[in-house]
Amino acid sequence: MLSNYLIGLREGLEAALVVSILVAYLVKSGRTELLPRIWAGVGIAVLVSLGFGAALTYGPRGLTFEAQEFIGGTLSIVAVGFVTWMVFWMARAARGLGGELRGQIDVAAEGGRWGLVVVAMFAVGREGLETALFIWAATQAGTRDEVGTVTPTWEPLLGAALGILTAVVLGYLIYRGAISINLGTFFTWTGGFLIVVAAGVLAYGVHDLQEARFLPGLHDLLFDISDSIDPAGWLGTLIKGVFNISMATTKLEGVVWLLYLVPTMTLFLRGARRRSAPTKDVDRASVA
Repeated sequence: MLSNYLIGLREGLEAALVVSILVAYLVKSGRTELLPRIWAGVGIAVLVSLGFGAALTYGPRGLTFEAQEFIGGTLSIVAVGFVTWMVFWMARAARGLGGELRGQIDVAAEGGRWGLVVVAMFAVGREGLETALFIWAATQAGTRDEVGTVTPTWEPLLGAALGILTAVVLGYLIYRGAISINLGTFFTWTGGFLIVVAAGVLAYGVHDLQEARFLPGLHDLLFDISDSIDPAGWLGTLIKGVFNISMATTKLEGVVWLLYLVPTMTLFLRGARRRSAPTKDVDRASVA
């Protein structure tokens, strides 16, 4: 639940800031009559993201166990790829995001009726699809029990919903100028956390491919602590909910987890340190 809350908060705040920039620019430029087009694009993006999440959840049902595991494992690995790219892209491009969006608004406003709808739809939909895919993958990883099945539970979805709701409230308060948060620090900490979660999702995806008999080593365990730690206890919940690490991890899962986490986190932290080096002043949230 905690990991999904932070995923929803992080990705939701990115989308909320994009919407805030779009709305603020139209208001400040005196083109408020165009706002319904922005909200139409946002609404379409939300519906498409919800439909995508439903397709991920219910689409594979009816297939064989091996086919479901293969699809699940492949999508988990794809989700890790998208999230990793987005974490590094957001860290690099955040400062120029406002200018880029304002330029797209000017071009779209001079075009046809659907121009602004498309701009808002793609700007928010990109975050929405990525969020739906990663929350689905993290939920699958966090609710898998020791025999490889997924235990249905509402807690991960509640965590994601609360995170997105928190992001919407923060986005509104930032837009109204009620609060100012250090976006550089926020995206650095949450980006580092997402990399930790992604490492667990990647290991889970590998485990799915092992269960699908696409990869070997399903019964070649690196460790099995299921007899020492209660999966339903606080420590088991913390390990599964935050780090997405299975109580019984195969050697291949462990190797993949380390090979992803160590170099990716090292590159991310080096980039964060390099970006903060030229100035002690960090970006403050602003949509003006």
